[in-house]
Amino acid sequence: MIVITAPTGNIGRHLLSRLLESAPAAGEELRVIVRDPARLPDAARGRVEVVTGSHAEAEVLDRAFEGADAVFWLVPPDASLTPQDAYSGFTRPAVKALAAHGVGHVVGVSALGRGTPLADRAGLVTASLAMDDLIADTGVAYRALANPSFFENLLEEADSIREKGVFTDSANADRKAPFVAVADIAAVAAGLLLDRSWTGTDSVPVLGPQNLSPNDLARIMTEQLGRPVRYERQPLDELYTTLVGYGLNEAFVQGMVDMKRAKDEGLDAGIARTTDTASPTSFEQWCAQTLKPAVFS
Repeated sequence: MIVITAPTGNIGRHLLSRLLESAPAAGEELRVIVRDPARLPDAARGRVEVVTGSHAEAEVLDRAFEGADAVFWLVPPDASLTPQDAYSGFTRPAVKALAAHGVGHVVGVSALGRGTPLADRAGLVTASLAMDDLIADTGVAYRALANPSFFENLLEEADSIREKGVFTDSANADRKAPFVAVADIAAVAAGLLLDRSWTGTDSVPVLGPQNLSPNDLARIMTEQLGRPVRYERQPLDELYTTLVGYGLNEAFVQGMVDMKRAKDEGLDAGIARTTDTASPTSFEQWCAQTLKPAVFS
């Protein structure tokens, strides 16, 4: 039995789709934790066991983890909380349930940066790494998917790209860094959940096929969308003021700012890209398949 948290989210929906294709042949049953079962895809209906509720709740987790062999764990960021509460606080009920039900394997969504000098001052990433330690301390076999920034973050810029030909972030325009498509993260997660021959605790980097700078992203978007797209850099203090003005938790916003600062200083550059750490989806492919329809919708 494989339990999937956040099965309707960016990564979870891709993972669920993959496991619906592969799990039956492997003799695996699937169970999902979801707040609103109506949001599950039609392909899942009658083929997965559904536990309705939030995976922050102990009672829901007790039902979901009973008889489970493996769990896909994803914490949905909550900007109303401090980073520590949003990650470790959210995960503590799961830690108790994992131990109580003897779950053997967990695959979690985390971040790059472990072992670097920046890891202890990287805001949301620091909180995510602390969550990994909390899970690993239960004694389960644990694999933390160590991810860079997602291509999908740019979907938040679709309106600005459409209307003004501009996307913004806080990174140096020429700073090259890894980026990854969420479908590739889901593919790695599916492989680990189906083949549980691994033991102990480790990180699994998912780095995408190449490093790209904001200027590279702008150039490729221009080519793929057939219209000029340029990058504008937003100062971190301006970002902080804007987000706090929206009513977000000040500590969470500071965690986001610290994460972006650390990434701009090279947080994601500590792992070499190899055949094992690269993932296949290029930014060109992602633009054509995902961003272009969003911009021109």
